[in-house]
Amino acid sequence: MASTLSDGGVSISSDDKELLCEETFSFDTISGVIFIFIFVLSITGNCLLLCVLAIYENLKNVTNLFVLNLACSDLLFTVTLPFWAVLKLHHWIFGEFACKLLTALYIIGLYSSIVLLTAMTVDRFVTVVLHNWPSNRLRRQRCAIVACAVAWIIGIAASVSDAIKVKVVNYWDGLYNCEDTSEGYDVNLGYYLQVSLLFFLPFAIIVLCYSAILKTVLQASNRRRYKTVVVVLCIVAAFFICWGPFNILLFIEPFYEPKSCEAKKQLNIAFDICKILAFSHCCMNPLLYMLSQKLRRHLLDLLCCMKARVRYRASGITKSTSVIQNVAFVAQNSAIMLELN
Repeated sequence: MASTLSDGGVSISSDDKELLCEETFSFDTISGVIFIFIFVLSITGNCLLLCVLAIYENLKNVTNLFVLNLACSDLLFTVTLPFWAVLKLHHWIFGEFACKLLTALYIIGLYSSIVLLTAMTVDRFVTVVLHNWPSNRLRRQRCAIVACAVAWIIGIAASVSDAIKVKVVNYWDGLYNCEDTSEGYDVNLGYYLQVSLLFFLPFAIIVLCYSAILKTVLQASNRRRYKTVVVVLCIVAAFFICWGPFNILLFIEPFYEPKSCEAKKQLNIAFDICKILAFSHCCMNPLLYMLSQKLRRHLLDLLCCMKARVRYRASGITKSTSVIQNVAFVAQNSAIMLELN
């Protein structure tokens, strides 16, 4: 996954690109601006979501627990976006340690999200399809807590190898890039194994689970009780719609060797567009959670409370100013009276 950080999204050396195709069209400036825009949206949306969950929702609820962890995962991924934006707009100016740290945060945010979404889907599968399966609320909560812990452990473990492999490379005179410079059969095999186990395998599990869930829901007489299933389905679908094309390109990229500058141009454009789509996912979850009428109501209550506090503070400042002006006026009149006497 570290190859996602390389310039243009393709693991072709920058020297080769400059030598072979000096005027290759690049989305770098557009990508950098969009990354900053995504950063602002994601920070705002996920922070509001965390506030709603903390103030209004029961965090012992399994679904809320997964949503809380997903929001934290999205925020962890989001904090890396300004740095990738600077890389796109200029070059890597943050040094070797930041290159490795931000790569690790990027991988942790990505893979923890995948594992959490898989766990959410399995939980929905057990609740809807295996509703007669002997279980209780406490056991379900414990399983959810374990799943969240496992998601973070897997994300951290997957990030270690990628963080070790990335380096700051001088690809032009005074210009640097944060990229994966490792090569070889073992490296490619390890990467394919990682992507297969942590992206395509969860995708297969989710497809199988939701096939059974949708079959059960369509056969049920009362479908209103399955609104949570629809919300979770939208969240999962959004993740794979955003990240799927990018991971597929990364998966097939070593087997495709561009033969011309035009082919390289098209490949770079495809990578940049898919990367923008993938990175935009971190700001989509808060919007999808608003499909829940209850969460929309909580958000409106939170925003109204925030507006009321601002008005209260403003009125307090106005009252304080009026009091000060009155005191000053009285003091001035008293001074005039003393002078007359």
